[in-house]
Amino acid sequence: MSHTDSPPVAAHPTGSRAAQKEQSRRALLDAGLRLLEHQNLSSLGVRELTREAGLSPAGFYRHFRDLDELGVVLVTESLQSLHLMIEKILAERGEPEELIDRSIAVIARHVREHRAHMRFLARERHGGVQQVRAAITAELAAFTEQTAAALGSQPQSARWSSADLRMLAGLYVEHLVATASAFLEAPAESRTAERRIAALAQDQLRLISIGRRHWLDTPDG
Repeated sequence: MSHTDSPPVAAHPTGSRAAQKEQSRRALLDAGLRLLEHQNLSSLGVRELTREAGLSPAGFYRHFRDLDELGVVLVTESLQSLHLMIEKILAERGEPEELIDRSIAVIARHVREHRAHMRFLARERHGGVQQVRAAITAELAAFTEQTAAALGSQPQSARWSSADLRMLAGLYVEHLVATASAFLEAPAESRTAERRIAALAQDQLRLISIGRRHWLDTPDG
């Protein structure tokens, strides 16, 4: 038999098992997102989750120690891609107003494309599961540090202290989180509402930007 006529080589069983395991894990995470659009993590049960995912309750524990761990994974998924997008924008050169507009556009698109993730974050940030609240706090703290580093690379930050950069980054991050929540609460298909929220968010960030330009003019700056 020639090389071209050879039968396909069967996939290695280990690889197949790994793919099946990842598929099951993904099914649990997706089922969790669907169910958590309408309830808190503290009220979710393993049987309810696995029934939604089409798996057995025993199968859940092959992937997660408990529902708290699943919630922490969802936190990481929800915020990491947003971190990277905003960090990339802030690292670019351009007028502050242009960077502000791009940042708000990124937030709007992220909420449109990941409503379930963002609703989960909004619900659980002050929810009843301490481990998940701590994970959200840690992710936002990391987001703030990344934003401070990106702001620090901009020419207008040449004389800023590390503490002041972290304070400024915290203002940006809290504002972006609040803007994401506003987008989330707007009707899903209403571009008019989205434009209104974006316009207000842009003006508020411009106000922060104006304060930034004059911060070192103050006696304590």
